[in-house]
Amino acid sequence: MKVLMFAHGGSLNRGCEAIVRSSTAIIKEKLTESKVYLASGRPDTDRVITQLDHIYDGADRKIKPYTPSWLLSALRIKLLKDESYALGKIHRNIIDRIRDVDICLSIGGDNYCYGEQPGWYEVDRRVKAQGKKLVLWGCSIGEEDMSERKLEDLKQFDLILARETLTYEMLTGKGLRNVKLIADPAFTMAKEELPLPDGWQEGNTVGLNFSPLVWSRNKASREAVRELIQHIIQTSDMTIALTPHVMETGNNDYEVLKNYYEEFKHTGRLVLLPDNLTAVQYKGYIARMRFFIGARTHATIAAYSNCVPTMVLGYSVKSKGIAKDIFGEEKLVLGIQEIAEGSKLKSKYDEMVAEESELRRKLSESIPRVQRMSYLAVNYLSELV
Repeated sequence: MKVLMFAHGGSLNRGCEAIVRSSTAIIKEKLTESKVYLASGRPDTDRVITQLDHIYDGADRKIKPYTPSWLLSALRIKLLKDESYALGKIHRNIIDRIRDVDICLSIGGDNYCYGEQPGWYEVDRRVKAQGKKLVLWGCSIGEEDMSERKLEDLKQFDLILARETLTYEMLTGKGLRNVKLIADPAFTMAKEELPLPDGWQEGNTVGLNFSPLVWSRNKASREAVRELIQHIIQTSDMTIALTPHVMETGNNDYEVLKNYYEEFKHTGRLVLLPDNLTAVQYKGYIARMRFFIGARTHATIAAYSNCVPTMVLGYSVKSKGIAKDIFGEEKLVLGIQEIAEGSKLKSKYDEMVAEESELRRKLSESIPRVQRMSYLAVNYLSELV
């Protein structure tokens, strides 16, 4: 079986890397004759994922002005309100690969959380036009993200694999019958343990991840996180390990975290992890933390999957749904409005510390079940062929 993954922007987002890396591993483990290919918007960033059989350039192509393609695109859009031809040209790098595979996996877990996606709708249509199987792999979508156009696109999938219950219930509530509940494949991802940096306290280090994405959605959150750092320093003897997980231009965790490091480094209590590690290497550090506080979903998944008590600075349905499937409730997840208040962050942090033993117990009970749900995705995939 030949599988093509698409809708992937590159591995400078270590969460995207984690999805590709773990998905490839479980597919090849369970479907031993499979070949897995990746169409990437930044193929140079994905070379670290060695299990892939090939990485293709899946970046958008520009339509050069005043060429025949440009003129035809403009005419079809203006006269017929039809953008299909133009989108086919833009996404040609992906579309040209469809004919060579059996199944196409749209792997951008939360691509459908960010408004209309006409480009992906067009790729999906081309997949089905060629008679290939189409799967939305490990998605999260909120009620607020849905539209009639998006729903029509989702109806053409042979299989939609929702990675948490809230998305599953919303999609089935919309009448979709092609939806199955799984867990994010990254719960199964391996870890690589590098030497611990100077200042790290074994068994007594709390990880902190914060992102420009969250800050841009709530400006006050930056000061609230600063208050939380002060609180941890004043009320504990723990080291704080600032942990980046996305290093994209304009969306770089490291830049935000470095500012906190410069402000508080005089305390001798902060460690700033480097910005050039792979997803498995970040997971190796996170696994050795006592607690973790994170805004990036896959950084928190790295913590959960190693039974590290975790507080989530959430901004979408995926954070709430994943926590609900682990704990039976949206445990220690703060919404985008809540993280503006330093008092709330400090209160939730204190709650996490007070419940440390119970949280570890619940995680040790739940994570094996969640990991089995991750593997369910491959079972559903095999049923398609």
